[in-house]
Amino acid sequence: METPQKKSVKNYIPRIILVLILLGAGIYAYQRYQYNQHYETTDNAQIETYTVPVVPRVGGYVSSVSMKDFEQVKKGQLLVDIDDREQQLALTEMEATYQQLLTDVENAKANIKNTGMTINAAETNITATVLRKDKAQKDSERDAKLFADNAITRRQADDSKSNFEVLTAQYEGQKQDIAASKSRMDILYSNLHKAEASLAVQKAKIEQQKLRLTYSKVYANENGKIGRKSVEPGQYIQPGQTLATIVQDSLYWVVANFKETQIGRLAIGQEATIKLDAFPELELKGKIADFSDATGAKYALLPPDNASGNFVKVTQKIPVKIAIHGVEKYRDKLRAGMSLEVEVKIK
Repeated sequence: METPQKKSVKNYIPRIILVLILLGAGIYAYQRYQYNQHYETTDNAQIETYTVPVVPRVGGYVSSVSMKDFEQVKKGQLLVDIDDREQQLALTEMEATYQQLLTDVENAKANIKNTGMTINAAETNITATVLRKDKAQKDSERDAKLFADNAITRRQADDSKSNFEVLTAQYEGQKQDIAASKSRMDILYSNLHKAEASLAVQKAKIEQQKLRLTYSKVYANENGKIGRKSVEPGQYIQPGQTLATIVQDSLYWVVANFKETQIGRLAIGQEATIKLDAFPELELKGKIADFSDATGAKYALLPPDNASGNFVKVTQKIPVKIAIHGVEKYRDKLRAGMSLEVEVKIK
């Protein structure tokens, strides 16, 4: 049989337990309050780095692929070789056309040279013709006076006049020939300029084709690791098609998405503690480097339209960039897209 004293103790046990629970809850609430006064946290965060797509600038059938999934590559390393036989044939055809145009230019220059020599010879001849014509004119005028004075026969006078008329006609003909040659020279120069322009255009096409031929080999444009490739030998690819992605493993940072209600307490330069889900024992240090100028929703493919009449207020999240201290030491552990928790010290 229980004594009154034992009954009294039993009656107080539930009260004591309740007091202890309330005391523990109060201590936890106080500690949590104190913690929240000094820290802002989020588990909506990921490791980020630069990714560079591997894309061809020309299309065609793939001859060979020199990369594997998750393989380390260096800038300038050959990754994909595209069959360039059609491009080579096109270049050969362009070069043949260039040689034909070059011949046209040389022929045009030769025609100009020959026509110039013809004009020079004609001008020399017409100078001599002018001298003979002037002499024949004087002889004709003199013989006409002599005939009037009955000093010579009519036949002699007529011969002098006929000689003058022949030389005059010859002079006019030579003058017209020179004018025609000079007019032809203008046409020849115009043809030369057109031929030279066509030659320059063809040369530019050849250089462009040679450049296109270099595009048949796709090289790594950055150091890093290949992600999952999506190309195989024999496959036909299009210009701009993503064949793989190079993940740069030389620089990592954190993008933490804080609620807009937390942003007011954050500032650039504040220290942050980073805990990776993959390595719970690993604790990284960093600091806030920058803030996004837009909420994460604004980057969505279909951003919400609050003017549609179906408005529901949702707390937005703002991306915050956090630089990792001594990131080189953790490069072998960090991977883009890793989940983590971020704790930023406010005070």
